[in-house]
Amino acid sequence: MLLNGNFVKEKAIFLDRDGVLNKPNLISNKPFAPNVFEDFILYEDAKDVLQVFKKFFFKLIVVTNQKDVGKGIMSKSILEKMHTLLKKQMPIDEILVCTCIDECDCYKPNPGMLLEAKKKWNLDIDNCFIIGDSWRDIGAGINFGCKTIFIDRKYNMPMPYEPDFIVSSLSEAKNLIIKLNKESEYESS
Repeated sequence: MLLNGNFVKEKAIFLDRDGVLNKPNLISNKPFAPNVFEDFILYEDAKDVLQVFKKFFFKLIVVTNQKDVGKGIMSKSILEKMHTLLKKQMPIDEILVCTCIDECDCYKPNPGMLLEAKKKWNLDIDNCFIIGDSWRDIGAGINFGCKTIFIDRKYNMPMPYEPDFIVSSLSEAKNLIIKLNKESEYESS
């Protein structure tokens, strides 16, 4: 963003996809990404939450691991159809995807996708958040250096990282971010 002839760093919210914007498939209370379009069901509150974030001038960037595409379990065309729906339904600025089978720089908890977005969007890490429902999301945020918000969906999964905040829904995460954003603006004025 250009302000008074100077480039101003942007603030952003990184969003995991499965378990944050859409419902995951649960098997033995463990979340898995849907592999067929018919199972790609968006959370009812997601669109409204993201519209509120946009009112506060956050860039909205989805960062998602989709190893099943790399493994050939899900086709790239189905993934693209899911992401077309996301972009149509929600005010998302970008969707970054890692389809690598093996660990790589972009596969969360590694921060590669977040670093890519930082360069592209001129992001101020201090004014960035990541919202996720797994340890991989929180790890990526910690490795990147932004504030982490864990949506605790009570999955049967470990949490080896300590998130900055724990909430029970995307709407609760929204309320927290707006409160923190207002406090930050108050402190800087």
